[in-house]
Parts: sequence; C-alpha cells; structure tokens
Amino acid sequence: MQPSQAKYVPFPPVNLVDRQWPGRTITQAPIWMSTDLRDGNQALFEPMNAEKKMRMFKTLCAIGFKEIEIAFPSASETEFGFVRQLIEGGHIPDDVRIEVLTQAREHLIRRTMESVKGAKQAIVHVYNATCKTFRENVFGMSKAEVIAMATDAVRHIRTLADEMPETEITLEYSPELFTATELDFAKEVCDAVTAAWGATPERKVILNLPTTVEIATPNIYADQIEWMHRNLERRDSVLISLHPHNDRGTAVAAAELGLMAGADRVEGCLFGNGERTGNVDLVTLALNMHTQGVDPQLDFSDINAVARTFEHCTQLPIHPRHPYVGDLVFTAFSGSHQDAIKKGFAAQKADEPWTVPYLPIDPADVGRSYDSVIRVNSQSGKGGIAYLMETEHGIVMPRRLQVEFSGVVQKHTDTHGGEVSANDIWALFSTTYLESTAAIRYREHHLFEHGQQQGIRLSVDINGTPHLLTGEGNGPINAAMHALQSAGIQAQVRSYEERSMVPMGEDGNARACAFIEMAASGCGECYGAGIDANIVTASIKALISGVNRLGIARHIGQAA
Repeated sequence: MQPSQAKYVPFPPVNLVDRQWPGRTITQAPIWMSTDLRDGNQALFEPMNAEKKMRMFKTLCAIGFKEIEIAFPSASETEFGFVRQLIEGGHIPDDVRIEVLTQAREHLIRRTMESVKGAKQAIVHVYNATCKTFRENVFGMSKAEVIAMATDAVRHIRTLADEMPETEITLEYSPELFTATELDFAKEVCDAVTAAWGATPERKVILNLPTTVEIATPNIYADQIEWMHRNLERRDSVLISLHPHNDRGTAVAAAELGLMAGADRVEGCLFGNGERTGNVDLVTLALNMHTQGVDPQLDFSDINAVARTFEHCTQLPIHPRHPYVGDLVFTAFSGSHQDAIKKGFAAQKADEPWTVPYLPIDPADVGRSYDSVIRVNSQSGKGGIAYLMETEHGIVMPRRLQVEFSGVVQKHTDTHGGEVSANDIWALFSTTYLESTAAIRYREHHLFEHGQQQGIRLSVDINGTPHLLTGEGNGPINAAMHALQSAGIQAQVRSYEERSMVPMGEDGNARACAFIEMAASGCGECYGAGIDANIVTASIKALISGVNRLGIARHIGQAA
C-alpha cells in the first residue's frame, strides 16, 4: 500500500531573487571543525572509551584540524573526565582549540565551563531549538521566550568566562533546526546572541546554522545561508558555520553550496559518521576541493591509516565504494574502463593536470598504490589484463596478443567465477604460452655462420623423443623456422616483437620477452611467447610456443 503523498508538503523556496552563490566557486578551505568525538561518538552503538577517544583526538590533530569538538561534558562523568584528561595531560597542541557542547541551561553551562578550566583556549557551544514545531509542540514557548533562553545562556557563559582569564573562550551558538526556522526569526535570535556576547571583529561569535535534519534540497540551504550572510547584524563580527546532516543524502552538496553562499566554517565527521544518516563527510568534502586545485589544509596523504583508525575507534565499517577511501574506489572491473585507465596512465605526465579517465583523483595523493586500480573478473577486458601483466610482471603485450589472451582469461572467469588476481593471470599466461604440455619442448640451440646465412642446430623433444634439427636463414628466427620445417612444420611468422622485462619498481638484471605471431594453413593464427635472459633464446622459445599453440604437433610427429 502506497503512503499518501498528501502528508508530505514541499519546503517553500527562499525569497532571494538576486542570489549570488550559483555563480561562485570555492577558492579556499573553510575553517574545519571535527565533531567526531561528540556528535560522532554519541551516534555509536558502543561509545568510544578513553583509549579510543585519545587515539581519535591525536589522529584528528595529525590530519590538521585546528578546532575539535571533544565532548558533551555535562552529559556524563566519562565525557567530563576526557576533557580534563586532555587539559591536565597536556595533550592539546597550542594551535588547536577544543570545543565543548552544552544546552542552554544554567546548571549544564556551569558544569561545562568547569570542564575547560586551565585550557589555553576553548569554544563553548550552546544551542536551543528555534523552529515553530519545537516552540509550540515540544517546549510550549513563545518567540520572546526562545530568544530569552538563548541570550540568558550567552550572558551566563560570558560571566563565567570573565572568571577564567587564563582561558580564551570563544562563543558558538546554534539555533537548532535552523533550516526549519523562519529566516527572519533565526536572524532575530542570532542578532540577539551576538549583542548579548558583545561580538566585535576581534572577538567574533561563531553562528552555527545547521541542517539538524535535512528537509529540503541543497539549493534551499544555500539560499538560507546567503540570506543570513547578507542580513545579519555585525557580520564582520560573526563566523557563519555549517553543520549539515545527511538525511536526504545531500550533506556534501549542501556544505559546498553553503560555502559558496558565504559561510566561513564547516562542522562534520570523518567518513560521514553521526546521528541517523550522519554528518557531512569531511574527508569527501576536503578531497573534493583537492580535485579542484584548492588546498583543503587537511592531510589525507595516508588515507588508509586514517580509515583504519576510524574503524578501530568507532567499530563501524567503511563501505568499499565510499568516495576516495573505499577499498574498491580505485578499482576497475569493466573492460572498457580498464583499457581507458591503462591508456590514461601511459599518457599522464607528472607536470601536467591530472586527466586519467575514470579517476577524479590520483590514488597516490591519498597514499594508495596503483596495484589495486585494475582487477579482473568476468566483466573485465584486455586493458585491465594488460595493465596487470605490465605492472606486476613487466610484460608489455602487443595489442593483438592482449585480445587473444583476454579470451583465455575470460574463459577461465566464466568457468570458475569470481575475481582473478594478478598472480592468477600470470599462471594462466605461463600455462598458455610458456609451459605448454604440447608436443615440442625446447632443450638448447647453437648458432653458426654459413656464408651470408645464419645457421642453427636446434635440440628439441618431439612427443618425448629428442631431435636435433638444422636450418639456415637470414637470421636466428628464420633459421629456426627452417629447422622446424625440416621436421614437417609448415607455418609462417607474421610478426615479431621483443621487449626487456623489468616489473615496475624492480632493479637488477632484465630478462627478454619475445612475442611471435604465427599462422598455419587450416590452423588459423596465434601468438607464441618466450622469456629468457638471452634475447635469441627467448625468440626461439616464442617460435616453439607458437607452433605448439597452432596445434600442428601431430604433423611434426608424423614427419619425425
């Protein structure tokens, strides 16, 4: 049974006819505030213990956060104790401001202020709900009473702050459920708060304007932020902060548009942790800026280490498709994607803008290797296979061999299912081209000069029986082909390529890899491959590999 749509009323647009944010871009990083230890922590099945909170705090500092909301001190002794542990243990870097949250209630404010005594600097974050639903249905308060609640709390914080001259206290105020509050009333409350605090350009108030619950599209939020940005009193004495939640799945977009609309600061959590569907994901938001050439001022160069810390502390998994950090986000299974990525890597120059297809960010920028970029399953094609053969084993296959070998891998994945690793692909290549169990096996060869010709004595096993074949030609390969023809082989060499074989990242002696494309009447065409430290030996092995793969061993046996 479908629910009646009449119960859901679209959120009305903001009357902002000359909005400016659509024509703007983000050109610098905002002030970042992590609430992983407060909003994120209270959203966990099992809140972090002291060890995990300390590990998370140190990780946030190492990433580069200068403002970190660490606790709701009046909520429990555990929360209060963690604040005291950070301060008394000297764990707070001089350039980091801790932040604590409190409701707009006198006894809770007093306990909160006690928690930050002795800190060099702290942000005291106070909030009360301002929207009509809460005013009328939850609290039964008038607009005047809501304003009085906010300003009384601010004056109380100011009085207690004056008694703590050793600690620089910054006020943050949140009109909870801002996006559902009438804009003119939200402005009225915020203006009353900045007046009660005595905000100046030197002593700014942080006005946090949250999407406590996402109830409209991101453009509506941007309109609300721009309207406040343009209409607030004492704008030069205010930092506008965003705190988007993700109920509609658009928190990152809301934050980006809110910054374009005039906001100065963003609050959120690593990987989008938080109540319900989470807070805005600060990692995604920061790395989105990075891909646009904006320095986010946060260090995610070892994103795997950050992810493992997050998972340990929160006991929450990170989805394998999570932007930038998921285990599979730099992995392509699609054959066409793999081919484009491989060619993109080949064309990418270190001193030019990043343009590799399907990869909006260089994996190396976040400490990821290229090893996991291309993986192979039944959906994969020649590009991915060729990439793994080159990067893992140093074999650069000719294009037609890529097509041929991809069919071998495809047949394997269709039969066995699942993903095949680089080692699995190498085993298939080796079995198909290098370790054939067909009739002819190379033993050794000796070259000799015969006038203008190259001569060869070729020792092979044919169906288990040793044979010594002799031939002459205009080079070693041609001579070897004539030697095989003396045993009844009737085949032609269509193309020949040779390459040195040094797997990526290895030093030392290179081996040679030879590829010979061959054809025989009634047998079609195929490639042979050979690997050896000596290029001539590799070429002869490739020739024999091709003969075996043509399936004409029975003719050789009959001729012998």
